[in-house]
Amino acid sequence: MGKRQVPTKPDYIKWLLLAGVVALVVALGWFVLRNYILPHSVTVDRFRYPIAGIDVSKHNGVIDFAQVAADDYQFAFIKASEGKTYKDDAFDHNYRGAREAGLKVGAYHFFRKNRTGQEQADNLLAVIRGKKLDLPVVIDLEDDWGNGATVDRQTTLQRVMEMVKCLKDNGYRVMIYTNLDGYGKYYKNILGDCDLWLCSFNSPDLMQHTGQRMQQYSHEGRVAGVDGDVDLNVFVGDKSEWQRYLDEQQQLTDNQ
Repeated sequence: MGKRQVPTKPDYIKWLLLAGVVALVVALGWFVLRNYILPHSVTVDRFRYPIAGIDVSKHNGVIDFAQVAADDYQFAFIKASEGKTYKDDAFDHNYRGAREAGLKVGAYHFFRKNRTGQEQADNLLAVIRGKKLDLPVVIDLEDDWGNGATVDRQTTLQRVMEMVKCLKDNGYRVMIYTNLDGYGKYYKNILGDCDLWLCSFNSPDLMQHTGQRMQQYSHEGRVAGVDGDVDLNVFVGDKSEWQRYLDEQQQLTDNQ
């Protein structure tokens, strides 16, 4: 029998390069599919889920919150901060506008996995301290290519829990915003003592999970008073449950 032919070094390099190209094509394909082809919205029955709201940041431009309220929206989550040092320039303006329009207001922080929980809690607290919030403070916990890709899951969870503890120690109710992947990776069985705000483009009837209070159901909403697309959300419950939720938050605020 002849000797088995062993690939030469250039053959290995060729196959490694080919594998790298395939991996890149697959990753780019998934990015395009997720961001440009798959639906980013679902129709929600407002009779069943009558309490709706928006979440906004400076990227939404100047917002007329009086028009938002008149368009049958009851709450707004407003971006306050991100990572260790970033503070949203529009927070104060959006906060005042939403409160003056009679909307119930919450604040959110985009979590950077490469920063400690204490650093990020300090940043958020510097923005919201002294401001009345009708809804919990939110930690926006997302996986993407630019968010600490080299930070492992356990380190991320430790930092999130550190931030949660700091916020709770300061008297705040905490909510975690994430999608279905993040629910399984970070929230489930670990952060269940925090409320859940789930991003899912499925009917809330199908997507209710333990602890879920809010669902973001569209990135393509059109709301009076906001130029362009805006994220849409519903409270997962009826009007009486909403009022109880607000009362619970008010009790926490009174005790701060």
